Amino acid sequence: MSTPHEGADLTSAPSARPDGDERAEYFRRQRRRSLLIASISTITVVGLLVILVPRAPGWDRVRTSFFNGERFREDFPELLSYLWVDVKLFLWCAPCILVWGLVIALCRNTRNPVLFPVRLFAAAYTDVFRGVPIILTIYIIGFGVPGLGLDRPWNSPYIWGPVALVLAYSAYVAEVFRAGIESIHESQRAAARSLGLRHGQTMRFVVLPQAARRVIPPLMNDFLSLQKDVALVSLIGPIEVFRRANSRKDLYGNFTPLVVAAIIFLAITIPLTRLVDWYIHRQRRRTGGSVMT
Repeated sequence: MSTPHEGADLTSAPSARPDGDERAEYFRRQRRRSLLIASISTITVVGLLVILVPRAPGWDRVRTSFFNGERFREDFPELLSYLWVDVKLFLWCAPCILVWGLVIALCRNTRNPVLFPVRLFAAAYTDVFRGVPIILTIYIIGFGVPGLGLDRPWNSPYIWGPVALVLAYSAYVAEVFRAGIESIHESQRAAARSLGLRHGQTMRFVVLPQAARRVIPPLMNDFLSLQKDVALVSLIGPIEVFRRANSRKDLYGNFTPLVVAAIIFLAITIPLTRLVDWYIHRQRRRTGGSVMT
């Protein structure tokens, strides 16, 4: 009994799929179309802002108070000179946060029943410092510890402000590390045990290297936030960009110095943000979209 397709030459049937060149051309057209739509929408929004904002009744007062050209030219060089204070605070905090956050994550991830108090401490630590606003942590530690009567220089806000940032941010970084560690499949640990590796060796040579690659993008985002939050340390005394801008705002009764400070921070964070985005997309292409974000 013959079938309807018996004897048909299947090799001569035309393919329903487009070839590689057609697919590439289709994606190019889609990208050009998306770029055109994005450009038109952006130009439209910017044009409306340029036309409508100056027509607002209070625009003249706002322009004088926030966008004074003379104040901008005078304040920008001075505020820029204080940026190094923010950079030094960041460079002091970042490695301490990485190390202490990893320690907390390892304590939280321990499976030895004898070390349960350590695991309990790590859980309580992350709950407390993630639950308390960073600004309150800075106030409590920055004013409370020097209040114990410590001698100079141990009562300096340049010490206890960064310590508060380290304690607060380490709780967030610890959870990032813990998520990366727990994302490693249990079969990796089993394979390490079958090779005779102890728990510490398994963590060091098998789990942590894989987890570190996965958590780099979220860690980079955390440190972008840290770069901005170092300005909060100024609330307990240190003079950096934000505090100096606030002083000049009070001195001249004009908000332009705050706008200058915002532009200085943007000049740092926007390039770093684009670098983080580039790295995340690069990792996604390499891992097929499994990168933690």
